[in-house]
Amino acid sequence: MNRMWPDFLDSESVPLRSNVAGCRVLADAHHWTAAADALREAGASLLSLWGSDDRDVDRCFRIRAAYLLPDRVLVIEHAMPAERAVYPSLVPGFPVADRMQRAVHDLLGIRADGGDTRPWLRHGGWPEKVFPLRRDVSSAQTYPIVSVPYPFVPVIGEGVHEVAVGPVHAGVIEPGRFHISVVGEKALRLEERLGYTHKGVAKRFESFAQRDGHRLAARVSGDSTVAFGWAYCAALESITATTLSPRAVALRALALERERIANHLGDLGAIGNDAGFGFGLTQFSSLKEQLLRHNSEVFGQRYLFDFVVPGGVACDLSVRAIPTLLDKIAMLERAVHELRSIYANHEGLQDRFLGAGRLTPDQAQTLGAIGLAARASGIARDLRVDQPWTPYDNLAPVLATRTEGDVAARVQLRFDETLESLRLCRQLLDTLPQGELCAEPPMAPAGQLGLGLIEGWRGPVMVALETGPEGRIRRCHPHDPSWQNWPLIEVALLGNIVPDFPLINKSFNLSYSGHDG
Repeated sequence: MNRMWPDFLDSESVPLRSNVAGCRVLADAHHWTAAADALREAGASLLSLWGSDDRDVDRCFRIRAAYLLPDRVLVIEHAMPAERAVYPSLVPGFPVADRMQRAVHDLLGIRADGGDTRPWLRHGGWPEKVFPLRRDVSSAQTYPIVSVPYPFVPVIGEGVHEVAVGPVHAGVIEPGRFHISVVGEKALRLEERLGYTHKGVAKRFESFAQRDGHRLAARVSGDSTVAFGWAYCAALESITATTLSPRAVALRALALERERIANHLGDLGAIGNDAGFGFGLTQFSSLKEQLLRHNSEVFGQRYLFDFVVPGGVACDLSVRAIPTLLDKIAMLERAVHELRSIYANHEGLQDRFLGAGRLTPDQAQTLGAIGLAARASGIARDLRVDQPWTPYDNLAPVLATRTEGDVAARVQLRFDETLESLRLCRQLLDTLPQGELCAEPPMAPAGQLGLGLIEGWRGPVMVALETGPEGRIRRCHPHDPSWQNWPLIEVALLGNIVPDFPLINKSFNLSYSGHDG
């Protein structure tokens, strides 16, 4: 470990119940900051930040930060007295913490001692002095909506004007506001405003039994339902030391890779369409639709919302389905290779893709990029490769990266990952083991913390689960990698023209619902 690594991170750590290697460290304010400094120097990513109201237990609020290292996840936990719920800001070392800190304050009322203090998730849906995640606030309580204009940062100068995009968009898309300051058509600044799809998911979890929480987790972001469902189940299974059969984990991996393929196919078509190539949209939409229809035939659902359940999976794969699945994989491989060649040789597409929305490796590292967006800018991290959980420890996935960081790189990475996922699906089907479909976990005792971490198609999906008495959920925090990557678009757009914004935005294709929670 590097020379800046403080001893307390090792001496004070305790094992973290998780599907990947991890540990927890309890820290005072000084050690909270020292840990952040050391982890920044070690090249860690800030994976998530969340708080909890524990005044009913020990008169404290708690803030937790999960950091992702190449070989493990580390959760730093800091308790604050109820009468002074303030903690040291992580923004100086991890700029990505800014919006997470603002969200924690909106929901829980504990504040970082620095950084932006504007509301983030609260759009006038509840009063300033009400904090929904506190124990004494009822989920049934309603409030009159008081809309207050959001104070966007102004850009002043000769010839500067503002272009507002959203929050309502011209298509079937969730709401988000994009405030662009421009000179002519060149973007000088982009400022985002999200939180319009906040649904109170974390509060809703508190009314669920542990064995039922996976159903809500799977609906945090519908295009990542397998990833979120698996992350929740992994947290619960880690707490209860539940062992899954080889067949169950293989089927989960098959579903996860099919989810990755479906989303990449959809994005490749949509990105082509935003560059004026409708043929690409037609072809890739057809391929995605065929995959979803086959999901329905084989698994009973187009999107596999209820396939991953605690202890295993909800249904089996018949022997007769395997040859058909393998045939479909071969067809998709041929089609994806052919369309990749068409995209590569289409001068109009390449003119729009190359150099547009560039995020340099240095920018990606500084801003805390994660997942696909990070890999397109030279950050070679994928949990399936770096910290493989079962069955990925036996599958040997091939890591795909690019260094250019532009729209073209994000397109090429999607092609690479689609083809690799098809290979993994074939490998899983060729070696599908026998075993029970489900081993129901026992009821977990109260006061246990578990972490589920799954590499979804956008990047690492995390669920932190804290158990309550009588098989209930005390606190559950789901985290989508879009939190890290939404700020990247603000940088990637700079110097580009406004008409390229939809193309650049689509090349990231981040989740509104997963972020807003």
